[in-house]
Amino acid sequence: MESSDRTGNRPVQWRADRRAADPVRMVAYEVLQAVTQEEAYSNLVLPVVIREAELEGRDAGFATHLTYGTLRWQGFLDEVISSASSRPLNEVDPHVLTLLRLGAFQMMFMRVPPHAAVAETVQLTRVVAGESRTKFVNAIMRRIGERSVDEWVALVSPKASHDPVAHLSVAQSHPQWVVRALAESLSAWRIKQGQPPATWVEVEDLLIANNEPADVTLVARPGRADAGEIARRYNAEPGKYSPYAVSLGFGAPSELPEVRSGDVGVQDEGSQLVALAFTRAEVVGTDQLWLDMAAGPGGKAAILAGVGAERGARLIAADQSEHRAFLVAQTLAGSPGSHLTVVADGREGPWQPDSFDRILLDAPCTGLGVIRRRPESRWRRSTVDVGVLAGLQRELLGAALAAVRVGGIVGYATCSPHLAETELVVDDVCERFNVERIDTRSLLPEVNDLGAGPDLRLWPHIHGTDGMYLALLRRL
Repeated sequence: MESSDRTGNRPVQWRADRRAADPVRMVAYEVLQAVTQEEAYSNLVLPVVIREAELEGRDAGFATHLTYGTLRWQGFLDEVISSASSRPLNEVDPHVLTLLRLGAFQMMFMRVPPHAAVAETVQLTRVVAGESRTKFVNAIMRRIGERSVDEWVALVSPKASHDPVAHLSVAQSHPQWVVRALAESLSAWRIKQGQPPATWVEVEDLLIANNEPADVTLVARPGRADAGEIARRYNAEPGKYSPYAVSLGFGAPSELPEVRSGDVGVQDEGSQLVALAFTRAEVVGTDQLWLDMAAGPGGKAAILAGVGAERGARLIAADQSEHRAFLVAQTLAGSPGSHLTVVADGREGPWQPDSFDRILLDAPCTGLGVIRRRPESRWRRSTVDVGVLAGLQRELLGAALAAVRVGGIVGYATCSPHLAETELVVDDVCERFNVERIDTRSLLPEVNDLGAGPDLRLWPHIHGTDGMYLALLRRL
């Protein structure tokens, strides 16, 4: 059976003899190979491979937990495998390394008995890598099973008292630059409140939250569905903050008819709150023409369209990617009111200066605030990406402030807490424009622990949402 471009690069061929292995672990192996070797996205590949393998219920859940967990803990697992092996990791066959990561994760983080984890990993090795690799895999797996997770942490990570960044990087499986960036952002947020910098204990709490599987959160799109009704229908919980949110817990939202129709979407509550605060900010004068400047794939645009329709406002949703603009158009297809999707680069869009009453810029970023949902992203980004993206973010925000009229609102949002992608961008661009920075806290009275403002920061370990940032600027 051959998948249809599930990796974003090329189809992956399933071999008939691979059915000799456990299908659940085979699914995890196939997805991890696509992610690590072909730079596929796990959230796109996994549902396709699960469907191909005809997994359902507990089996599908096991495969999901195994795949995402192995990706989250890849850094720590590699340290353990390296310590248990006589070979450097760069000399281990990539297929075998994936197999060892899968086996080690089961043994260390799942309720899989050590003997079962060893046996299943060896059998999977036999099927996908050949009999000649099984002896090596068996030996490494047995060595890993000789110690507990805590013992391995003590063995392979630097002491926290000597190098807290290096220790947390290994113990909580985040690249060192990410640990450092999150610690700096969290400390800056604390200092702004007149508090001491964040302790390493709190930084670790944030990293732990990043490693916890995130619940499935639905959004009942305004003008199309009611959150209370959806919660009652599926015996789910209303969201903690957003009036549009429904906490489904864990499950397969794609099976819900409301999700298939587009009336309900899958969207973290933090993302919903960004859109909500943006719509609640007061403009001076007319409020009839709104722009979502980088709208793909359309989650926030759907909220803007519904709220805008209630006020008689028209929404223009733009994205420079033709594919992402297509996704936005699909998402908005059933939304009320007047809306238009265009393919356009926000820096040189087909609009005149001073055109819009409101502009939301959800800028491209490193995504450090959503790594609990996109576990492989922590291993793909680097400090080089931060510099490149920060330059783009400045250009886009400058273009947004030029395109909004005097008295209008620009919302600058990222799903990254990195200082270089948040306050530093806004502070720099605001020097070139006459703007008023709006206090976002008053717009979200439902949310506690918002700090000193004026910008909005949401943290996984404090608010239970993705790590989101929003600055609201009124042009004067």
